[in-house]
Formats: sequence, structure tokens, C-alpha cells
Amino acid sequence: MKVEAWVFGILSVFVLVVTPIYWLMSEDPTGTTALVMTFFLSLLVAFYLSITARRMDPRPEDRKEAEIPEGAGELGFFPPYSWWPLWCALTLAVAVLGLVFGWWLFIAGCGIGIVTLSGFIFEYYRGDHAH
Repeated sequence: MKVEAWVFGILSVFVLVVTPIYWLMSEDPTGTTALVMTFFLSLLVAFYLSITARRMDPRPEDRKEAEIPEGAGELGFFPPYSWWPLWCALTLAVAVLGLVFGWWLFIAGCGIGIVTLSGFIFEYYRGDHAH
């Protein structure tokens, strides 16, 4: 985590240096605001990662004397294929088009959205991939 915190800290410093130069050369308030927000966002991530790194035991990739086999093992759970994100995206498209064409379509999209979002959330409790 310390390496990641350093990467975002360096990014914060870079954006902090570039922002006034950008403002002086372009006088563009929109781009300058975006760079200021980028600075604060990268600073926030760097702060979070540095605090988290202090609370955790060092990972094998954080220690210089670590061996390759120390990093072996299960990395986590990676879900198999799923059709639910497609249905959720189509439902969101219907709801957004409902804002353009009429409230009835928006309400129908929200109703269908409850079903598709529930299916996406509870997909590992039923069917082939149930735990």
C-alpha cells in the first residue's frame, strides 16, 4: 500500500505544480477547476492509502526481502459470467429515455429496474452459482 500511496502523492504534487501554470497560460476557469479537483481527489486517495498502509501488516510486495512464494495463494473471489449487468444497463437506458419521452416510461423503467437490480444483487443466492 505504501507504493500506491507514493504514486498518488507524486501525482498530487504534479497536478499542484501544473495547475497554476495552466491557469496562467490559458486563463480557462473550467480546466483549472478540473485540475484543482483532480489535485484534491488524488490527495484524498494518497491520504487514504497511507492511513490504510499503517494499519495493515506489510504485504509481500511491500517488503524488499520477501520471497515469491509468499505471494502465492488465493487472491479472492472472481465471479463467472453474468447477464444481469446487461439487463440493468438496458433498464437504466429505458429510465433515462423516460425522462425525455414521458414520465410513464420513466416509472416503467424504475419498476423494471427494481427487478433487474434485485436479480443482480441476489444472483449468488439462486440458480447455478448459489453458495
